[in-house]
Amino acid sequence: MISAANSYSPRLLPLRLPRVCVALTATDPSELIDKAESIIRDNPFLEFRLDYISKPALALPKIKHFFETHPGTTVIATCRRVASGGKFRGSIAAQLDILAKASAAGCQLVDVELQTALKCKPAQLQKLRTRSGLILSFHDFRGTKKLDETLEKMRAFPADFYKVVSTATTLSDNVLMMQFLGREADKQPLIGICMGEQGLISRIVAVRAGSVFTFASTGQGEETAPGQVTAQELRSVYRIETVDAATRVYGVAGDPVAHSLSPAIMNAAFRRENVNAVYLPLHAKTLKDLLHCVREIPIHGLSITMPYKEAILPHLDNTDSHTTKIGACNTVVRAQDGKLYGFNTDTSGVVRPLERRLSTLQDAKILVLGAGGAARAAVFGLKERGAEVFILNRSVAAAQKLARRAHARSIKRADLKKFAFDVIINATPVGMGNSRETPLQEKEINARYVFDMIYDPAETRLLQLAKERGAQIIPGIEMFVHQAARQFEIWTGKPAPQDDMLQVVTLALQERAVRAAATPAKKK
Repeated sequence: MISAANSYSPRLLPLRLPRVCVALTATDPSELIDKAESIIRDNPFLEFRLDYISKPALALPKIKHFFETHPGTTVIATCRRVASGGKFRGSIAAQLDILAKASAAGCQLVDVELQTALKCKPAQLQKLRTRSGLILSFHDFRGTKKLDETLEKMRAFPADFYKVVSTATTLSDNVLMMQFLGREADKQPLIGICMGEQGLISRIVAVRAGSVFTFASTGQGEETAPGQVTAQELRSVYRIETVDAATRVYGVAGDPVAHSLSPAIMNAAFRRENVNAVYLPLHAKTLKDLLHCVREIPIHGLSITMPYKEAILPHLDNTDSHTTKIGACNTVVRAQDGKLYGFNTDTSGVVRPLERRLSTLQDAKILVLGAGGAARAAVFGLKERGAEVFILNRSVAAAQKLARRAHARSIKRADLKKFAFDVIINATPVGMGNSRETPLQEKEINARYVFDMIYDPAETRLLQLAKERGAQIIPGIEMFVHQAARQFEIWTGKPAPQDDMLQVVTLALQERAVRAAATPAKKK
């Protein structure tokens, strides 16, 4: 019922819209149309942000021609004023005139902010609806509050869609948005999203809660709102088109988590094994916020990362003996009754790669760098298999405490020259995100194998030094895949597709390295 000829039926429109609307920005009309033509095959639902063009009226002839050559495309015309968070500096009359002409050019939907609606005559809004559907929108760039009151104000103006966008300052703000959609989405066509990094949950799960569609960007750096995800990510990583009421939600929780490749590897595993689930990055600034979100969304399973591996233990209803002994949890399962159970798969991530290389771990001399949650998982797992474990940590007291608990030995850095090890394992974050820092210098590396738990970068400075020293290296990607595979098995009861998981994370790391290498060139 939607076409370039504007044969428009408001009641049928929500049933015919795709789930993802891709927002397009450009500095001039030609760039806008070029971008549209480059993505419409994969994304036939677009938003033209005319306010990004200094003279948006100049885009109208090109938009008309675009619809003549691409009649199957659905487009929202938006010309948001500066006062409403956009870039258009003209008057309300000029804004409405541009939207009316965009409608006449073929745009099936026009977006008008509540702030504009409050200052114009009802007849002006009704005139816009004679040719196109009207989206009445409101954006809160500060927080998520008074959602029901805002919608009530918006209902004073007849519209085909009501779009309420807030800013998530906590994970729990997503809960408020989901509950709001649950109460109101059946009453009228509604779009509800939270902006910001912590609002990512809403950008995927909102369509399950009742939002007619969600928004995406064309690529990184092309976002029209904070926290906006690319269309490719929404479709290929998060499988937005298959998210439904039965879709289970999982995630990686920590502070920070933006660097994590867990969403890529886990969503690939879910796709490969045909599991109706989605896995999200959850930037939890507090444990209380995370636990509230887990119970209310609800979230069925978590990968726990820094700094919550130890802190979450008192909040779990039960853990296995292995996790209790380690004193750190990296995997949470939420049962049907809402109870939370903790496991630790970091041990699998350490032991399995070593067992593939050493004939036995019995009596193997292994040095573990660090005394945090990851280090404890390595120490206890290796001790259970009969290894002779040594612990080196910046805080000697922490190393000694762990050594006493695990019946291992703590050593000082100055004593490294006295030992030769079968394996050195880096369980510290030193070297993460850059290749310059290293927990050991080359002359301190005296081992057959050097195993770095860090997977980004793929080859840390420590591993580079180890190769120069003549040691064989074990990259962190192996631990990452093995521990993730074990998590997948705990959550689903299915064997993990390890080869696919390894392939996905390897490709992701390569792409990340390419982007990092290209960044300095862009700055020049």
